[in-house]
Amino acid sequence: MKAELIAPCGMNCNLCSNYLALENDTKAKGVKLPYCNGCRPRNKKCSFVKKKCKKLLDNKVDFCYECEEFPCELIMKLAKSYEIYRMNMVENLQYMKEYGLAKFLEAEKKKWECPNCGKTICCHNGICYNCNLEKMKTKKKRYRWED
Repeated sequence: MKAELIAPCGMNCNLCSNYLALENDTKAKGVKLPYCNGCRPRNKKCSFVKKKCKKLLDNKVDFCYECEEFPCELIMKLAKSYEIYRMNMVENLQYMKEYGLAKFLEAEKKKWECPNCGKTICCHNGICYNCNLEKMKTKKKRYRWED
């Protein structure tokens, strides 16, 4: 888990389908998914809330939990929308605030580790793009978990 892939909003880009597609070069393996190297590396600050948050735009906070308005309506709405992906940005930010970024990354590595190969499982669909990519070729809803 790379620290620079934790977005200000609490999104862990290490787990994102588009980041994992890039890391595992899925196009070369016959699965066409968009590639992304994360919000911070692209200097996006946060794809979800940056344009709507003056503090992020003005570089007054690195993470939303540093704001006196945390959790704001934007973050609450984002957290709600990500429940289907088994991730909650508010909980991520609260954990980082209480225990620090290093402990958060340790916990995330354990939580999202593939039991077969030890690589990272995608938060958007529960698939390991290292050892279970073939599943993506037949998956109807690429960005949904199968329960």
